[in-house]
Amino acid sequence: MEKEVACHGKIALKIDKNILKKVVLPDDIIVVTGSNGKTSTVEMICNTLEANGYKVGCNREGSNQTEGVTTMILNNCNLKGEVKKDILVIESDERYLRHTLKHFRPKYLVVTNLYRDQMTRNGHPELIYDIIKEAITDDIHLILNADDPLTSMYGYKRENVTYFGMDKNNLSVMKNESAYDDGVYCPNCKEPLEYSYYHYNHIGDFECKNCGHKRMKPEYAVTDLNLNNSEMVINNKYKISMNLRSVYMAYNMLATFAVTRLIGLKDDKIVEALNNYIMKNDRVQKFELNGKHGMLLTSKHENSISYNQSLLYITRENNPCTVVIIVDAVSRKYFTSETSWLWDIDFELLKHDCVKKVVLAGKYVHDLVTRFEYSGIDMKKVKATEDLDDMMDEVKENSVGSIYVVTCFSDRMKFMSRR
Repeated sequence: MEKEVACHGKIALKIDKNILKKVVLPDDIIVVTGSNGKTSTVEMICNTLEANGYKVGCNREGSNQTEGVTTMILNNCNLKGEVKKDILVIESDERYLRHTLKHFRPKYLVVTNLYRDQMTRNGHPELIYDIIKEAITDDIHLILNADDPLTSMYGYKRENVTYFGMDKNNLSVMKNESAYDDGVYCPNCKEPLEYSYYHYNHIGDFECKNCGHKRMKPEYAVTDLNLNNSEMVINNKYKISMNLRSVYMAYNMLATFAVTRLIGLKDDKIVEALNNYIMKNDRVQKFELNGKHGMLLTSKHENSISYNQSLLYITRENNPCTVVIIVDAVSRKYFTSETSWLWDIDFELLKHDCVKKVVLAGKYVHDLVTRFEYSGIDMKKVKATEDLDDMMDEVKENSVGSIYVVTCFSDRMKFMSRR
């Protein structure tokens, strides 16, 4: 579906490479980019705006490269080339942002975060930082994650920027104990960063004593986060119930609050739209299997932080469970057999008492097994198979407690279609 959608825009751009410059666009265009959270944030922004009476054009299909964005815009035009929507909300792939924004200028650009992500394709996050920077002009209002040292650099000594972030809470830690730490050095001057606390990995309250780059005080902040009660509070005032108890979800909701508030929505209307919001993008799916509750947590291959957040969600739920991890195709967009990213994932989190069984499966199961042998997890709990039908039989017949499936877009239907 995604390739088919993008194809329409590709044909249009072949016919006229300047076609989007001839379209009458709305004044309000919001673009969301970053390593993680783009699709979920875009969905919630669209839902919040639509719930408040706005007509919204959006690339909900997830086709976020230039051709897909072109298709979405043209599909929302009349025969005069006028976009018949009040607002466009666009998800953009990080690498393609500089190409897409040659055709139009958004009013707002949201950058959710920048992590190690698809390094075979993207290289180092600082390379992606430079690529995104090519697309940023002074007239674009930036909405940035204040807790990410790299993302927040876009606002360094700049006006026309709004920050969102998360205050210290009961999940914050004083030391980053992840497999790696991309927050050791300042992205501006390369001197050591100092942290007051971390929320996860390199996301937290940082400061560089050398050049002054630091976490800016956010205009929109999660001032209280209680995942046990599935609640977050924004700016000490607005309480939102969370359907998915996740730090990621809290950041995505916060970004949505900031954007829609800047558009002009009233606070209570935003909260009403976000309260207990259930994602519709199938990144998280609940299911039943042989009378047991299950949940698919779509986690990006080649993105350790995405995996870590899924593993943290499982352990924080603290229910007896079986965890299924599938790596059968590294990517749905390109071929690679490179699996070094498995060593960046904190699989050690699964040493938690609630994890009763682990099932590893797929073409790269031997790479997974080798990684798990170094994790300290009791390998007697681990069942490994390359065959996905054998995996499914094992899960159906021998799973313990709830079932959590952690895998990527490329592999999720390989489980769901076998239920």
